[in-house]
Amino acid sequence: MQEVSEALDDSALIGRSLDDPESFAALFDRHADEIHRYAARRLGVELAEDVTGEVFLVAFRRRARYDRAWPDARPWLYGIATRVVAQHRRAERRRNHAMSKVSAERPGTFDDRSADRVTAEQLQPRLAKALTVLSAAERDLLLLVAWADLTYEEAALALGVPVGTVRSRLHRLRAKVRRALGGNDPFAEEPRHG
Repeated sequence: MQEVSEALDDSALIGRSLDDPESFAALFDRHADEIHRYAARRLGVELAEDVTGEVFLVAFRRRARYDRAWPDARPWLYGIATRVVAQHRRAERRRNHAMSKVSAERPGTFDDRSADRVTAEQLQPRLAKALTVLSAAERDLLLLVAWADLTYEEAALALGVPVGTVRSRLHRLRAKVRRALGGNDPFAEEPRHG
């Protein structure tokens, strides 16, 4: 049974789960870690497990409405995750606001070999502050591309907007974040297309 589930794409698994609900577990096994990482980065580790559970519960309940023309369920799951995160937005705003006030100075106990980590930690309060000035929709799009590594097409599907809208919004968002960070763009890498 597990070998058969591994051979099926996400669309086929979802279709199978309509008659055999237990087969939906294979979809969870495939994507739960990735959704959990995304939720942890958006809302913190303490909420990530709950958010992941909520995402897959919603997905399970709505599986009959899944557009099975899409063999990869990741954009659909990220769309659900984005909406669940929106329900937890108040906590996210408080967390980002608190992070923006954290001093970039760290105790001198860091090993010299961790220069990249120190740089990232110094940028974190400024990045968190930059994210707080974005609207919820802007933040969702930017983080789906930057953290979830969705393509433009996948982000468009997850958010239910045209691909051209994703492209133009990302262009404006990157400029906005770059200005907020004084010219540094942590999201400068272009996402893969296709």
